Amino acid sequence: MVFTKRDLLEDKGASAEGLWRLPFVTRVIGKQQKDGSWKYLGGKPDVRSRQNYNQLETYRILGELVEKYGLKNSHPSIEKAASFLFGFQTEEGDFRGIYGNQYTPNYSAGIMEILVKAGYEEDPRIERGFRWLLSIRQHDGGWAIPLRTKNAKLDVIAMNNKTIQPDTSKPFSHLVTGVVLRAFAAHKIHRESGEAKTAGKLLASRFFNRDLYPDRATVEFWTKFTFPFWFTDLLSSLDSLSLLRFAANDLHLKKAIEWLVARQQKTGSWNLTILKGKDKEINRWMSLAICRVFRRFHEDSP
Repeated sequence: MVFTKRDLLEDKGASAEGLWRLPFVTRVIGKQQKDGSWKYLGGKPDVRSRQNYNQLETYRILGELVEKYGLKNSHPSIEKAASFLFGFQTEEGDFRGIYGNQYTPNYSAGIMEILVKAGYEEDPRIERGFRWLLSIRQHDGGWAIPLRTKNAKLDVIAMNNKTIQPDTSKPFSHLVTGVVLRAFAAHKIHRESGEAKTAGKLLASRFFNRDLYPDRATVEFWTKFTFPFWFTDLLSSLDSLSLLRFAANDLHLKKAIEWLVARQQKTGSWNLTILKGKDKEINRWMSLAICRVFRRFHEDSP
């Protein structure tokens, strides 16, 4: 209700701070470890270290707390989690470890997106992350997983080998570009950049098409959804493009918007294919996310 009032009804007095004391939040924060992380249950030691599994889990839980409960870095738990995640940032600016020694523009940008939303938008470490993302773009203006541009398999993350440098002459991956663009869209300055606009056009041009790389390549992944956003799908992409102020009448965007409109139920909500997450209220979150997108496009229409 708070986010509906704030984002759809323009209630400037709506505050999420009242959500910070809900039982779910209290329970999750109670499981936070002393170093600010949350423990990943399970995992394979031959894939990544315990610390790097915890990096992945901390990113996931931070997304839940920020996106669904509006927590900010004024909350000590968020400050501790952010400190833990920033500990994985290299001198180059990327967040390393989830793919072992390999570059991961998708996870780096995903972590940056949530940290920006948590209140770290003006932090110099975030700016360093954006500089790194811009430095590792493909020549066409999008992004790809660097090891994939060298035809390497993801199992190299389990090996203690050198960081594979990208072949930036290879084409972009819409999976990776869509995630990276979310970080740009979340940032009030970087969303206005020419680089973000270029990447946005590339992303929209790939709607309902296969990815050019083997990870989540099939067309069906465009219409399988998560919230908070994790992979690249139609909704996460439209969310970013609406923040970048793309026009709803763009040929590619129009097709995606019409796909969502056609699936609205008589109740006004949506019941989409959920790929990830166990939240019983997930369809309500999806409906809210769709309404946010529609509102932005409506506001920017002539």
